Amino acid sequence: MSRIANKPIEIASNITVTINGNEVKVKGPKGESSMQLHETVGITQEDNALQFKASNDGAVPMSGTMRSLVANMVEGVTNGFSKKLQLVGVGYRAAVKGKDLDLTLGFSHPVVYKGKDGISFETPSQTEIIVSGIDKQLVGQVAAEIRAIRPPEPYKGKGVKYADERLYRKEAKKA
Repeated sequence: MSRIANKPIEIASNITVTINGNEVKVKGPKGESSMQLHETVGITQEDNALQFKASNDGAVPMSGTMRSLVANMVEGVTNGFSKKLQLVGVGYRAAVKGKDLDLTLGFSHPVVYKGKDGISFETPSQTEIIVSGIDKQLVGQVAAEIRAIRPPEPYKGKGVKYADERLYRKEAKKA
């Protein structure tokens, strides 16, 4: 069984944590985030560390999950999270227009991905997209939705892929 819940979360001096019953609010330089803890998990703040405790033996896995989610909140308001996407293909390009992302991906029309609250887009070049925000789950979800518009195909690798993604190519049919 994992013992991740036993490890305390260290809180920096520029982070404010407010615990109100089962609700945890974390405020930092990048923004503010809050979540509701599971009712079987308790949280205490001692000096500059957060400690998690399960109410019974059956709740130990849930306490580890809650600890990881709160640790991600602390990391998000401190440094933020980002995912880098690459566009591979002739004529494939991306541009930021306001809060939206304008994509040209080989369709007969341009695709506009509407920006969500808490997410920002950056395009260092026409074939790179950086999705960033303070919520790790939301950043990953938005990056997955953009990738799903034109996932990489297995023969030439054309499409939208993660920067660290390794594609396995298929060999074309031989005549």
